[in-house]
Amino acid sequence: MMLEGRTALVTGSGRNIGRATILAYAREGANVVVHAHTSQDQMDDVVKEAREIGVKAIGVLADISDPAQVLVMAEKVLSTFGKVDILVNNAVIREARPFTEIDVAEWRRIIGVDLDGAFHCIKAFLPGMLEQNWGRIINITGMMAYRGNPGMTHVSAAKMGLVGLTRSLAMEVTPKNILVNCISPGAIGRGQDPNSLSTEEAARLSRRLESIPINRLGTPDEIAGVCVFLSSPAGGYISGQHIHVNGAADRF
Repeated sequence: MMLEGRTALVTGSGRNIGRATILAYAREGANVVVHAHTSQDQMDDVVKEAREIGVKAIGVLADISDPAQVLVMAEKVLSTFGKVDILVNNAVIREARPFTEIDVAEWRRIIGVDLDGAFHCIKAFLPGMLEQNWGRIINITGMMAYRGNPGMTHVSAAKMGLVGLTRSLAMEVTPKNILVNCISPGAIGRGQDPNSLSTEEAARLSRRLESIPINRLGTPDEIAGVCVFLSSPAGGYISGQHIHVNGAADRF
């Protein structure tokens, strides 16, 4: 129960890495805020799971690219818990599109969630962290921020922006005992049964595994575990870092 008495908010936490992170925090005693954009049912399911662990949990729907909606979300969270000690910016849109087909509206839509969303959430909850002289901010990036990927220029640009945001913000707020870090997940599985894959899907998975020395996909729980570590006393001397969790697939 390393985080008993803390409150953690994870954006995009209705499924996958976000869900695993919420439940990992709950198991360490933290009260949790589950966020989703539109997936009410998924959000409610995670809230229920967290409460069954024995902590307080609420869910909030918000488009984090809209600062007004983030403000409403913050008002609900702070009126319930009074503070947010741990913020994990995990929400993301990943949609492949050739660069020549990306117009300004599409560029702004992706940047709005993947980068601006983190900015809006930090603006909403950093003041409370500064007031109490304690906080943890974790931004979830990805390997494409460094390696790039065809059709993903907008996503890669946003994710690399999170790296810069992390490093500079850490220099500003670490003296106030607010630690800011990035986690870059590698290839993360979604728990699908390998026997259920089509021939094409199995071949694609095999090619993917060839580039991962550990010879398997990662799990959402393994990313969640790093989030908990960075938020715990054991991670109290780590700030401004970009931690790659990818089975040695890339060594940046």
